[in-house]
Amino acid sequence: MNQITIQCRLVATEETRHHLWGLMAEKNTPLINELLRRINDDRDFEEWQSQGKLPVSVVSDLCKSLKTDPLYEGQPSRFYLSTIKLVNYIYKSWLKLQRHRQQKLEGLDRWLSMLKSDIELLKECERSLDILRKKAKEILTDIEATIDKSKTNSQRKRIPTKSSLLFDLYDETEDSLIRCAICYLLKNGSKLPKPDKPEDSKKFAQRRRKVAIKIERLTDQIEGSRPHGRDLTGEEWLLTLITAATTVPKDDREACSWQDTLLTKPKSLPFPIIFETNEDLKWHKNEKGRLCVRFNGLSKHTFEIYCDRRQLHWFQRFLEDQQIKKEGKDSHSSGLFTLRSAQLAWKQDRDRGEPWNANRLVLYCTVDTRFWSAERTEQVRQEKETELLETITKMKDFGELSPTQQAFVQRKRSTLAKLNNPFPRPSHQLYQGKPNIVVGVAMGLDKPATVVIVDRVEGKAIAYRNIKQLLGKNYRLLNRQRQQKQTLSHQRHKAQKRSAENQMGESKLGQHLDRLIAKATVELAKKYQASLIVVPKLEDMREIVQSEVKAKAEVKIPGYEEGQKKYAKQYRINIHNWSYGRLIDNITTQAKKLGIVVKQGKQSVRGSPMEKAENMATLV
Repeated sequence: MNQITIQCRLVATEETRHHLWGLMAEKNTPLINELLRRINDDRDFEEWQSQGKLPVSVVSDLCKSLKTDPLYEGQPSRFYLSTIKLVNYIYKSWLKLQRHRQQKLEGLDRWLSMLKSDIELLKECERSLDILRKKAKEILTDIEATIDKSKTNSQRKRIPTKSSLLFDLYDETEDSLIRCAICYLLKNGSKLPKPDKPEDSKKFAQRRRKVAIKIERLTDQIEGSRPHGRDLTGEEWLLTLITAATTVPKDDREACSWQDTLLTKPKSLPFPIIFETNEDLKWHKNEKGRLCVRFNGLSKHTFEIYCDRRQLHWFQRFLEDQQIKKEGKDSHSSGLFTLRSAQLAWKQDRDRGEPWNANRLVLYCTVDTRFWSAERTEQVRQEKETELLETITKMKDFGELSPTQQAFVQRKRSTLAKLNNPFPRPSHQLYQGKPNIVVGVAMGLDKPATVVIVDRVEGKAIAYRNIKQLLGKNYRLLNRQRQQKQTLSHQRHKAQKRSAENQMGESKLGQHLDRLIAKATVELAKKYQASLIVVPKLEDMREIVQSEVKAKAEVKIPGYEEGQKKYAKQYRINIHNWSYGRLIDNITTQAKKLGIVVKQGKQSVRGSPMEKAENMATLV
């Protein structure tokens, strides 16, 4: 993807803001809340969850039935379309996450059943340790031979790993000795341990406990609450407080649920409005020369654009695209507009006053960076032209077409004709990366980023940059940022003790450092003409760290649960000091502007930061 998101502030009269707040907070958000509630309560929800998706029309049908309700009627049609899109997106994301968690849980359950001590393995196979090791060595030799054969076979795109082959062999065999030998190898990192080094029973017990903790946490997450809406009035929080004060909880789970609700600050802002069509936004300049925008469904209201200078050129391009299409009497295709979609949302500004005055309006715009230059626009135009020609050819193969199908083909032909009339764009030389040069970015708790340039033809690293080299003279800001986070954490802790406001914001220093690291990474990739940047998948890192911290706390302070919680909390303060997702987003954004592809790879847990980055670049 070559899309990035930019934002600006929208300034309008108080009457306009009041009207928009009423639509979004008093009608649109309650409608979304009601749709979420009805879908959660549907008798077929369990079946939908098992399938991993909602039926195509279930949300639109429910929304259609609620349009005439006095509580939700009177909204622009674009708002109803936004509601359907948003609810579908919420459930698509939630169901995907649930499916991912379920797959992880099944894998961990399987691994826990295989993770046995040496004594348990010997008892199961009824053999001595020497025989078990001998069998394990034979299996390992066969596995290594299979991998060597795969490397010489040029037709195979991916070379299997030792662990994947061992798991496959475990599933295929029923022989207890072979199975125990495979478990022996897997728990030792797919290799034979030294014979003179016996297994440490305490470390093994801690290792099993880590896996058990992961399973417990995943189980709680899977059985957790379903998607719910935003309680703008605070009524749900108040009801929970009354229930908790007057009712005895059935079990610990219910008590924890009440506690989570009471400790979570209720959402005070309505759901955003999504504009999927770029022609839903009408751009113009007012008498003062200020860039303004109107929205379909809110055409009587005008919003002035206030943005950073670094993003102003994007909004000026939106106006230019629209003017060119208008002057060309609709001879240009909106499929080549730089703007792809937009979201209208509220953002907290002040704590006092009416909500439409205390909060500010923000417009988030998704733009396609390829449409900035004539050369890359031509690439997209050719891609779209090929797709349209294929669609028209397929329709012709159907033989005689119905009136609806004929109208569809006519629309495609009209779009095809418009694509041959491209927008005037400035010329910009295309970035040409070498396919054999890949950048690997490893991230960790101690060092936020380590970058390695790898030549995959030579099979070796040709350049390396640690976090100090990436930041250069700005490296001192890293320690300052960490000190700030620790200070804020301490202040937040003291505020919690006093039952005072503890939702303390953070400085922009972390974001600034992310931009500096991302800029240095992309400049390094450009210097060596890399065609690809590989960043790690960090979706599992939180769970891994949490499980490790909890297991460490149990070993450090055995049998004292309260002490374990305090130790784990303090340990997390020290290591949770970076927003990896934000850093990856910055690297991706910078790379997209240049035209460098960014992919995600699996980062290993063993080895130095340089080795991890090199492995990611080599194995992607």
